[in-house]
Amino acid sequence: MSELLTFILDHEEAFRSRGRLSSLYSDFRVQLNTNPDGYYANVSAWKKALSDAARAGVIPARGVSNDLLTIRTGEELSRALASKEWGRPMALGAVIQDAVAKREMIPLKDFLTSKTSIYNRSWNISPWQVISWGLRQLGVLGELGNQEKLAGGNFVVVANVEATANAVLQHMSLRNSKVDLVYSRAAFARGFAHVLNPTRSLSPVDLNVLLMYLARDKHEISFDSKTIKFKATNETIPSPITHQDATIASLRDLISSLNAQLPPLTVRIATLDAEARAAVASKSMTTARSALRSKKLAEATLARRTDTLAQLEDVFSKIEAAADQVEIVRVMEASASVLRGLHKEVGGVEGVEGVVDALKEEMGRVDEVSGIINEVGQEGTVIDEAEVDQEFEALEKAERQKKEKAEKEEREKRENEEAEKTRRRLAELEEQEKEQRRETSEEPVREETSQSLSSMSFEKPENPMSANSGRQQEQRTEKSSELLLA
Repeated sequence: MSELLTFILDHEEAFRSRGRLSSLYSDFRVQLNTNPDGYYANVSAWKKALSDAARAGVIPARGVSNDLLTIRTGEELSRALASKEWGRPMALGAVIQDAVAKREMIPLKDFLTSKTSIYNRSWNISPWQVISWGLRQLGVLGELGNQEKLAGGNFVVVANVEATANAVLQHMSLRNSKVDLVYSRAAFARGFAHVLNPTRSLSPVDLNVLLMYLARDKHEISFDSKTIKFKATNETIPSPITHQDATIASLRDLISSLNAQLPPLTVRIATLDAEARAAVASKSMTTARSALRSKKLAEATLARRTDTLAQLEDVFSKIEAAADQVEIVRVMEASASVLRGLHKEVGGVEGVEGVVDALKEEMGRVDEVSGIINEVGQEGTVIDEAEVDQEFEALEKAERQKKEKAEKEEREKRENEEAEKTRRRLAELEEQEKEQRRETSEEPVREETSQSLSSMSFEKPENPMSANSGRQQEQRTEKSSELLLA
């Protein structure tokens, strides 16, 4: 199974069902009249699969690198899509034709040579090229038609071009300095090689397609064979490339080249130093001297390149500052022109004074008219002062009654509270008096009981009378004890 087919089966939802695969690989062109919905569903699934596969860099290519923005049709593409179970896709030609008719794919040659935008309604691709491609696909022109053979062609995938251009412009939106808007072709290719796919870089064909789209269709850049310049934020269309732009691009390229040369020289110096030390350790003096000479040459080269790089970076910094100053001066000049125009519109100081005086005069007239209107209104309205006094007295009386009623309610509330407090106090005093009377009535009994207990004798009585009196005394004592205990 090819890399292309593996990618489609793994990433495209429409290609994961066996029943759907059978339909997609069949000659579904006959469904255009019998089942239009099924026909266009299959066409859309194939167009999406091919566009995603191109973006992933798995479409077969003739060169070393795969194109990400174009698709090359033909026998190689058909063979790469072949399945052991379903064979080759029989209606792939109809898919390409539908995409071309809807401007989702454009023949590469027409895309690069057209002077008008692809979004222009009057834009037309080369009719004979598309017609001849379709006729070959149907077998009318050239070899006899074969459902399993796909006519050759090279088509730009518009969706992939748009995605790449948007990513580039988003990156450039962070650049503000004028010198940052200028690139050489080599620097542009290095800087935006992986803007669409982190693992696959744009091919030279992709680069040409992208530059043409940015310049002709988006009006974001000017470019020639060596230099690319993006439009500034204050420009409606990109300005033409000048000699200064070409010089800035060359200087940036040279600085980038020198920066790339320094790390290898540093590694070479370290390697030669290690070789010299190893040669000395092994008593190989000739090898050690040769390594040291090479090391000295590499160090001298590194020093020269470093000094040159420092000088070039200083020059570039000065150019960047000068470019920013030029832009600032232009903005200041434009601002002065705007202020001059506005000042001219207001007519200078004299004009403003005249406007202010006229405004004051008109405002005075408005005040006069308002005064006259107010006088007329006052003359026509007669107010009876007696009625006003009566209404005022009624209001005062109502307010006074309201206040008296509130004071009476407050007074009654306080009296009720005081009466309640007095009642609770009297109840408490009455309870205290009852308690005191109860304690007073029990006191003589306790004293009698105490005396009886003290006069009791434990000796036997001499006569019955004394015995009886003793029993009586004991009974009184028990009774007194019960009362005391109660």
